[in-house]
Order: sequence, then C-alpha cells, then structure tokens
Amino acid sequence: MASFRPLYDRVLVKRVEAEARSAGGLFLPEAAKEKPQHATVIAVGPGRLGKKGELTPLTVKPGDVVMFGKYGGDEIKVDGEDHVILREEDILAIIEN
Repeated sequence: MASFRPLYDRVLVKRVEAEARSAGGLFLPEAAKEKPQHATVIAVGPGRLGKKGELTPLTVKPGDVVMFGKYGGDEIKVDGEDHVILREEDILAIIEN
C-alpha cells in the first residue's frame, strides 16, 4: 500500500466483505448486496485539533474493527482498492472480540 496518512481526526478504513448469502441461505447477486457497515481501520490521523491548537489523540488505532453509519465517510481508491475515509466522530463503535 502506498504511504497514506489521514489528516487530523480522519480515519482510513477498508470495509469487511459483504455476505454472499441471505439469512435463508440464498446466494445474493452483487447488485442486491448492501454495503457492509463494518470495517478494519487501516490508518489514523494524528488527532483532533482543539480550539487552542492542541491535538487530542484518536481513540481508534490501525487494526481495530469498527462500525459506522450507512452513509458515513467518502469512498476513495488507494492502490486500486476501495476504502472509506471518515472522521472519528462518524464511527459508532469499536467491535471487540
């Protein structure tokens, strides 16, 4: 992967692959699959910039699996692969095993 460092409180994530089957066991065509709202954090910015210019570190770190809103972030391509870049405030939860 090319060197990629998000700015401030932005986070680069890669979506987890969508299920190929429905709950009933039927195979879903690509057009019918919903985009997953779970993703793995790839890179994080240095932190949120406060009013006085201080940086507050982000809570998430590379390798975390997170859940974000259906329409959160901007889709981009990095090295030909689809990723999403979003602000940390758009992340709803960190999924722990």
